[in-house]
Amino acid sequence: MRVLIAGASGLIGSALSERLLRDGHEVRRLVRREARGDGESRWDPPSGTIAAGAFEGVDAVVNLGGQRLFPGRWSAMRKQQLTDSRVEPTEVLAEAVAENGVGVLVNASAVGYYGHTHESTVDESAPRGRGFLAELCEAWEGATSGAGDARVVKIRTGLVLSAKGGLYGTLRPLFALCLGGRLGDGRQYMPWIALEDEVGAIVHVLTHDAVSGPVNLTGPAPVTNAEFTRAVGRALHRPAPWWVPGIALKAVLGQAGEEMALFGQRAVPAVLERSGYEFRHRTLDSALAAA
Repeated sequence: MRVLIAGASGLIGSALSERLLRDGHEVRRLVRREARGDGESRWDPPSGTIAAGAFEGVDAVVNLGGQRLFPGRWSAMRKQQLTDSRVEPTEVLAEAVAENGVGVLVNASAVGYYGHTHESTVDESAPRGRGFLAELCEAWEGATSGAGDARVVKIRTGLVLSAKGGLYGTLRPLFALCLGGRLGDGRQYMPWIALEDEVGAIVHVLTHDAVSGPVNLTGPAPVTNAEFTRAVGRALHRPAPWWVPGIALKAVLGQAGEEMALFGQRAVPAVLERSGYEFRHRTLDSALAAA
């Protein structure tokens, strides 16, 4: 396949590009800066412009773009920036997919779609939850509506575990200094996924024509924050004695602290497993060992 990726320079995009090339596919990249070489094409989502020839011979588009949700408080302006960085580019790509007759659009989303699920297990059939992240994900996914006859897959990604970045990359130096600890009451669920399985799952949905609509990209066994904290401590052979009160997180970070740290999703990858995807890392300990 010839796959065009937006957001190819990030943690997931870089690993996905390497995997696709290793599997014998061709990778093209959409970039905001000046293009460098034949494998790149410039685009500017606010103006709706994409360089001529960017979609020539393209079989599938993967959209992984969007500004980082964290750290920092979510002011009204910041919320608008986070929304604009996701919805507007997705609308532009969806229209281009339709105009150029591309067969597949894989579009990023997140398990934040489900809001705070408490103890309830949720799969892709669950409704949207409450909160800014849930509303953002709904708008993000809705922006794919202009993709015409393309098969659209909305990948609701969990917490990606990798030593190169993401949640574990951030936590690792803190735990190494024995500064790790649970957040709030520790009962909120953390739907983790190993980077290897994140990439493997994206390749899976690209190449399996029967898969469409929302797909949870999470490991099969989500754990609570308290369990996650203990597992990271075991992986790094460090104690994790600390506790950050929920009231402190909300006081310092506001709504961002509440939804990013205290909300949890007990999300499971029902569509992936039904479609035959085989996880390399089915347990948190295995994923952390790989990271």
